[in-house]
Amino acid sequence: MIAALFAQASEWVAPTIDWHAIAPELVLVIGINIVLLIDLNIEESKKWALATLTGFVMLGALIPVVTLAVSDGLPRELFDGRYVVDEYALVLKAFFLLVAYVVILMSQTELEEGGYYQGEFYVLMLCSVLGMVMMTSSRDLISIFIALELLSIPAYMLAAWRKRDVKSNEAGVKYYLLGVFASAILLYGMSLLFGSTNSTLLTDIGAALTDGNLTSLEIIAVVFIISGFAFKVSAVPFHTWAPDTYEGAPTPVTAFLSVASKAAGFVALVSIIYLAFPNASDVYQPFIWVLAALTMTIGNVLALRQTNIVRMLAYSSVSQGGFILMPLAFAGEAEASGSALNAVVVYLLVYGFMNLGAFAIVIAVSRKTRSGEISSFAGLFGYAPGLAVLTTIFFASLAGIPPLGGWFAKFNAFKAVLDAQNNWAYVLASIAAVNTVISAAYYMKVLRVVWMDEAPDGDTTPIVTPSPIMAALGITVIGTIAVGVYPRLVAGFGELQDLTGAIGVGG
Repeated sequence: MIAALFAQASEWVAPTIDWHAIAPELVLVIGINIVLLIDLNIEESKKWALATLTGFVMLGALIPVVTLAVSDGLPRELFDGRYVVDEYALVLKAFFLLVAYVVILMSQTELEEGGYYQGEFYVLMLCSVLGMVMMTSSRDLISIFIALELLSIPAYMLAAWRKRDVKSNEAGVKYYLLGVFASAILLYGMSLLFGSTNSTLLTDIGAALTDGNLTSLEIIAVVFIISGFAFKVSAVPFHTWAPDTYEGAPTPVTAFLSVASKAAGFVALVSIIYLAFPNASDVYQPFIWVLAALTMTIGNVLALRQTNIVRMLAYSSVSQGGFILMPLAFAGEAEASGSALNAVVVYLLVYGFMNLGAFAIVIAVSRKTRSGEISSFAGLFGYAPGLAVLTTIFFASLAGIPPLGGWFAKFNAFKAVLDAQNNWAYVLASIAAVNTVISAAYYMKVLRVVWMDEAPDGDTTPIVTPSPIMAALGITVIGTIAVGVYPRLVAGFGELQDLTGAIGVGG
């Protein structure tokens, strides 16, 4: 018996691991430990260097993403297909790393001047980004949920970073409580789906639901899973946490939540819809149709009433989420499936540039005005014409005005919906068109204040913008303009082999 066991052991071969495929995640894991170790052993006066170190970690993780993109052999599958590195994953890994790098540039000065502990902030951000990077490659319910919690739990703490600020504490508590509730709904839906299909692998679930005749248990599972992710993307009516959390959290954290955290929710939602629910379109399409229509409409209407620019951008973020959801309402249609995937990915990329830029402007201006009111932007053109021009670019792009990136993102979303060629698609496109006009009203209100109103109290002292914030503004404005002027930079990102190939549609 013992001899037989030794014989079997000698024949056992350890499974090979594609270290290149998981190199971005490994760089982040190593970076987390290095930043934490240095933070524990460095003098308080030198902790400003942690921001630079964290930025290098983000850029270091970006290097293997680039090398994977130019290498042969995509897609690469690990762990029996539960972790996949393909074009879809690489594009979004690069997106999350670049967003995090810009947020680090935005946060460095605020942390130094505010006297907040720095090391823990950057460790938490690195952990959250690691969850986002993992999410892009996760093709299993378990790995998706683990990645979701890894990115969410640090975000709850970042939202409450100002420990002595009542609004920041309120922001963290609301985000945490509603986030836990949404995670419970999501996990319950996943457990029902596992119980019904006997697998957590997305492609196996898709194969088990191939006949399209879902049982009551499977319908409930689909609804619960989409509802859980609807919270993460702040879709109406699961959006109530967003305005208070965005207003109470430090502005760089708000920018991070509004772009990276929202995008991670969409990444998971896209993966599940395309791989696990390709034949459950009769259930998820009407649900997402209603979510998209409500989200863009209610987000815009409430944004019109805001006087605080952060709360206005919070409701704007809700509304933009409705536009991103819009193509997914027709992901199950053969005519629109590939273009819907393209539209979602492109919108996320463009939205990241223009929304981060808008928040960078808020940080730069509020350093002088010490106010978040829209009225505090009055007369900006008179004493900071450069910032006024950048404000115009970012807000005009959010409104979808050509030739900026926002117009191409919206054009792509409308095209994906109209490709479905049915009455429900035309109705949703009409609702979106009306909402595009509504959104222009509150974006233009900010620009009117910037260009036409007088500075409050006649204060025309120039704004001194720190170099990290200037760098963040430079990166975001280049991205916003470049995508609008030359859409081919991102137009091909819908040709994503693993997702589209799994259900037999083209990119």
